[in-house]
Amino acid sequence: MSSLSGEAAARGAAVSRSCRVADVSYRAFLAARDAPRIHWADPDGLELSGCGAAATVTAAGSDRFGDVREWATALFDDRDHDGPAVARPRLLGGFAFHDDHTAEGTWAGFPAAQFVLPEVQLASAGEETWLTVTRAGEAVDPEAVDAALDDAREQVESLPAMRPSGPRPGVEATTPTSDEASWREQVEHAVERIEAGDLRKVVLATALRADLDGDLDPRDLLERLRQSYPSCFRFLVEPIGDAAFLGATPERLVTLQDGSVETVGLAGSVGRGDTPEADADLAAELRNSEKLRHEQRLVTDTVADSVAAFGDVSVGERSVRKLSNIQHLSTPIEADVGADTHVLDVAEALHPTPAVGGLPPEAALDVIRETETFDRGWYAAPVGWFDADGDGTFAVALRSAVARDRSVTMFAGNGIVADSDPGEEYEEVQLKYQPILDELRR
Repeated sequence: MSSLSGEAAARGAAVSRSCRVADVSYRAFLAARDAPRIHWADPDGLELSGCGAAATVTAAGSDRFGDVREWATALFDDRDHDGPAVARPRLLGGFAFHDDHTAEGTWAGFPAAQFVLPEVQLASAGEETWLTVTRAGEAVDPEAVDAALDDAREQVESLPAMRPSGPRPGVEATTPTSDEASWREQVEHAVERIEAGDLRKVVLATALRADLDGDLDPRDLLERLRQSYPSCFRFLVEPIGDAAFLGATPERLVTLQDGSVETVGLAGSVGRGDTPEADADLAAELRNSEKLRHEQRLVTDTVADSVAAFGDVSVGERSVRKLSNIQHLSTPIEADVGADTHVLDVAEALHPTPAVGGLPPEAALDVIRETETFDRGWYAAPVGWFDADGDGTFAVALRSAVARDRSVTMFAGNGIVADSDPGEEYEEVQLKYQPILDELRR
């Protein structure tokens, strides 16, 4: 079963107008406008902020990727864009990990899939920042869009180019969804399934809720993540005014641009050392660990096989990806694909990768559903953007959290294979809370 709903849907034009503006703080831009609010930044230099909704689509069920693509194709069919490529209108949003996800509890406001075509978008790449205003529907007047652009430019030019981050709110208490004893039981159950022969690997996740001492502006938290993790994909999705999903993830799910696909096999992790020598020792441990190399090889082979359905694949050399508090094994994967390939097609084929699901995929998903004690929601799922040509970028929403009122719920997971040690897995998964937890503590 599948369901789809869209506002400003398939009939009529999407009309957008763009102009160049001076550099502006994306946090000031987002704070000045109502939800929905979305921000995206990637290591390739693109930064996007969007507010309001010229059009919105939500979808659920097994056909949600295809349903979103079909809806977007109709929306963009009669598009009218006046501006450079960097300023082109984009649909921004993401998917839940499971296709039958329900938007409730921690995840209220986050359906199984949602994408927004912002009314007002800021886009920067290199030294240029562009403002785009978009309207969609049956009777859009281009002159009215021109006037709306003038109004938006006047407002944006009144905003500051810099905005200092607010103070860290402080953490009053933390509450895990699974304590260490429960986590050990979950890992042991997964290892039993692997030893029984119907499972090769499964990624088990858990969550940690932090109750805060003070108020939190999610945009300030994202800014601190930018400073600490500049080489990661950073995102913030605020579909409603009182909840935000945000994170700084090292993992690209897919980029499709001009017929070329870029993705990665990322798995296996160790911490960072306190000295260069200790750090090098840990990196060597990562490279030499048969368990971690096996885990990462499974991910790389499966990702490459999935992409091969769309074109000729090239697999690069494995290396160590170093972040502020953790190191991963990483293998780049590229492919040349046909002109009719849409980034959503590739994202659907890849999700969930073995780095966040397991192998075989269906058996791993069964274990995840029967073992995990919380709702993954959008954690470990595709988040990103795509345009009218079907080009776009999605990241895997790791190192992520939901901020709501004065609490932040963080998510983390680890790949479990036959020789996984429950104690070691527990220690490793704690590392993955640190990117966000460290930015909350005073």
